[in-house]
Amino acid sequence: MSLVTLKEILAGTREGHYAVGAFNFNGYEDAQGIVEGAVEKNSPVILMASSSAVKYIGLYQVAGMVSGMAKSVDIPICLHLDHATDVAMIKEAIRAGFTSVMIDASALPYEENIDKSREIVKFACLYGCSVEAELGRVGGKEDNIVVDDPSAAFTDPAAVPRFVEETGIDALAVAIGTAHGFYKSEPKLDFERLQQLVAVTDCPLVLHGGTGVPEEDFRRCVHTGMSKINVGTELKATYSHALRKAVADNPESVFDPRKYVGPVKAACAEVVKGKIDIFGSADKAWSCR
Repeated sequence: MSLVTLKEILAGTREGHYAVGAFNFNGYEDAQGIVEGAVEKNSPVILMASSSAVKYIGLYQVAGMVSGMAKSVDIPICLHLDHATDVAMIKEAIRAGFTSVMIDASALPYEENIDKSREIVKFACLYGCSVEAELGRVGGKEDNIVVDDPSAAFTDPAAVPRFVEETGIDALAVAIGTAHGFYKSEPKLDFERLQQLVAVTDCPLVLHGGTGVPEEDFRRCVHTGMSKINVGTELKATYSHALRKAVADNPESVFDPRKYVGPVKAACAEVVKGKIDIFGSADKAWSCR
């Protein structure tokens, strides 16, 4: 299949009481592992490249690689630029073939967030690309974006309808108590706030900071109406652990690099399959066609 947009891949999630997993990758092995895990579960999946991953791999290299992966399988795959603040990079990603981008202007005042998000939506529409924006501030660290606890701000439900209407976004990242990176203590999610957010907009909602969230909280988020759940740090850790183990398990006489990086694919696929079961998107590939 060709790559699909975020709007297409999230259609029907709220009514179907499932969420689509969005997984960060940093190279070929983890990207392929994400795809293989989703194929095994017959699930739609979102592959996310952060700004730092794009700078490391190359913008057009990422687009070409993931587009090729999508054409080789029979499940819907969306290629998403995650947490981008650089307007020039976002527009170039759209030109390169990304089917979804996130403009993170959440650090700006409300009116400026609207203006910047709307600018990206107008440009993306020319290429048939979806746009995600953020309202409120998710804590933790994501690339060059650092939000300490005092700076984190939960999303105000009253501010959502106007933001969605005036920007024309396809998905909204909301802050309800999660954080990027590993948690120092178990997160306490504001489910009452999530219910209010679902009640005031039909726009698909996105949960950032998925690593370390308890399974029961994930399920409750999905049941309440969350449509997209991001997982990044867990896959980074999985990649590193699998690579270290492969190096330790192979003698120094082994020079085939595939012996070392190959196990990363299988390890990442297992993480993805587990999340798909929790998010409820197994056997939902048909829903996006």
